[in-house]
Amino acid sequence: MDKPYAITLDPGSSLANHTGSWRTERPVYIDRLPPCNNQCPAGEDIQGWLFHAESGNYEKAWQHLTRDNPFPAIMGRVCYHSCESVCNRAQIDAPVGINSVERFLGDEAIKLGWKLVTPAAESGKHVLVVGAGPSGMSAAYHLRRFGHRVTVYEAGLMLGGMMRFGIPKYRLPRDILDAEMQRVIDMGVNVVLNTKVDSILETMQAGKFDAAFLAVGAHIGKRAYIPAGEVSKIVDAVSVLRSMEGEDKPMLGRRVIVYGGGNTAIDVARTAKRMGAEPIIVYRRTRDKMPALDFEVEEAMQEGIMIKWLSTIKEAGDSNITIEKMELDASGFPQPTGELETLEADSVVLALGQDVDLGLLEGVPGLELTDGVVKVAPNMMTGHAGIFAGGDMVPADRNITVAVGHGKKAARNIDAWLRGTEYVAPPKQPVATFDKLNTWYYADAPKTVRPMLDIIRRQSTFDEVQGGLDESTALFEARRCLSCGNCFECDNCYGVCPDNAVIKLGPGNRFEFNYDYCKGCGMCVAECPCGAIKMEPENT
Repeated sequence: MDKPYAITLDPGSSLANHTGSWRTERPVYIDRLPPCNNQCPAGEDIQGWLFHAESGNYEKAWQHLTRDNPFPAIMGRVCYHSCESVCNRAQIDAPVGINSVERFLGDEAIKLGWKLVTPAAESGKHVLVVGAGPSGMSAAYHLRRFGHRVTVYEAGLMLGGMMRFGIPKYRLPRDILDAEMQRVIDMGVNVVLNTKVDSILETMQAGKFDAAFLAVGAHIGKRAYIPAGEVSKIVDAVSVLRSMEGEDKPMLGRRVIVYGGGNTAIDVARTAKRMGAEPIIVYRRTRDKMPALDFEVEEAMQEGIMIKWLSTIKEAGDSNITIEKMELDASGFPQPTGELETLEADSVVLALGQDVDLGLLEGVPGLELTDGVVKVAPNMMTGHAGIFAGGDMVPADRNITVAVGHGKKAARNIDAWLRGTEYVAPPKQPVATFDKLNTWYYADAPKTVRPMLDIIRRQSTFDEVQGGLDESTALFEARRCLSCGNCFECDNCYGVCPDNAVIKLGPGNRFEFNYDYCKGCGMCVAECPCGAIKMEPENT
């Protein structure tokens, strides 16, 4: 006789478990840490805002999201969504499109004019932020929320930092960037553009600032020695991308060689393609070692950009370059072969990484500089009291999401420092791993893929490459969330308990156990879809 569907084939679960008369263990409700939350560099409560989104309350979801990150429309476009790489749903079909839903919420907020929270009561403290990029503006937002007066000094003529000058328009439309920057200003943040800070100590003293957060971006392109002719045109990638924001676009010519293998190399090659050039990327290693993200590489190749793998530039002539073929040795490192090839080239763009201008720190006692960055304590403070730093200025991965997270973390610690206390992060719960889930309870739900611009327009315009989800697809995608490790009141424990020991506390209040009736059979644990119950020894 076939077993009913509600009975699993696992003899350690469902009705195959027999209730005993003596209890040695008892069930307890717990909240585990979802892997997406644990992975997010910006510290978003992803599962929390997805919960509101899947109920259709998009504004509440956006408000929940912006407690941690004020730029969902930006991040929904440029974040590399490492949260999705650890999503438990990927082991069933495909990860939840977290980044897609985040973009939808951000776009809805701009379209409908949703406002950020009102700042707390004025603290009387004034904080200087240097740099109006992702880290600086994130810190400004959170500091303003705490009630502090905030002034941002930005050396450039426009807000956004590397979001504007390092990310092409086809990935991040400028109206989206401007809208989310303006929303922070509307909270009462004062931004002073075209003002470079040459000495942080003098600026703090002149402005009577109580603390400072340094968030200068890595705007200086690294150079490499390449023997070159007198009229050879060799430029750095950051300068090329920056000049795209002005009226005078870079004159690269038709035959453009891009030297490097990171995301900036891909961005500048795709930019050159849209300007009518035929770019070739020269990279000294193989594709699997390329630091650029795989989807970026794939999109570039779809757009017709050629990549010369295992190649290095030996010499740049007036209208060509010479590259040398490499081969991998036994340990996997590229070695020169002596085999040369000549490529026609009107210009060579170096995309070999970026450095930070640390001139503003000259003469500051107590600072420790290593490899072009500033050492900071766990609270983001430098060796000089009251001066904090984050983003590209400190040892960390350099991407927008990390920078936004640094801004939030620094703001929390600056707030505590100004109030004479110390910020203590709440303890993390154990991560809700896949083995804690009972996934056969969840319905099949294929991932919704965001639409892409057609290849012809991608090659010739700066229109946004990737589209967004509409309301129906965003709602569907949010509902694919498994709520890993946290009760979503599915009633399974209530339904399977043979002793009626589970008490419903009402919508939003979850459940509790009546241990006078519970015999410790563990069926509730085995049948909880999301792993929000565990058994613990009776004597604990």
